[in-house]
Amino acid sequence: MRNWKKTKQIFLTGFGAGRLPIAPGTWGAALATLIVWPLTALPIPVIQLILSLLIVVFLWIGVKGSDTMTEEWGKDPKQTVIDEMIGLWITVLGGPFTWPYLLAGFLLFRLFDIAKPFGIRQLERLDKGWGVMLDDVLAGVYANIVIQVWLIATTYL
Repeated sequence: MRNWKKTKQIFLTGFGAGRLPIAPGTWGAALATLIVWPLTALPIPVIQLILSLLIVVFLWIGVKGSDTMTEEWGKDPKQTVIDEMIGLWITVLGGPFTWPYLLAGFLLFRLFDIAKPFGIRQLERLDKGWGVMLDDVLAGVYANIVIQVWLIATTYL
């Protein structure tokens, strides 16, 4: 049981990025960006599949892990950055996976995650792990929409 608790903590903290003293959410999103970078050598459909699997697996770990760690760490603690990782991966799904695109995705995701517009803040209020995870999922969706509109506009206009 102790090993499972330690494993949850490792994933929830983004392999320790969430334990950094300043801006842990930004470090979690930066780590997620760095995880995507080596994948850029692969064909885009393979990258999309890997990111989709990472999102599903990490969402499950994040919801379940956050549920059980709430008593010890509190509701949506700063050291939990698995949600920022997922939000970043959602942001970049569908993209060309170049450095400018990844940087734009990183900046847009952090903007939506910090500002919390259009219902994002309401999702934070959901019970336990769902509230921890879904606000960043929606921030990633919004950032992805902005990027997709920008890509379409610059391609066709």
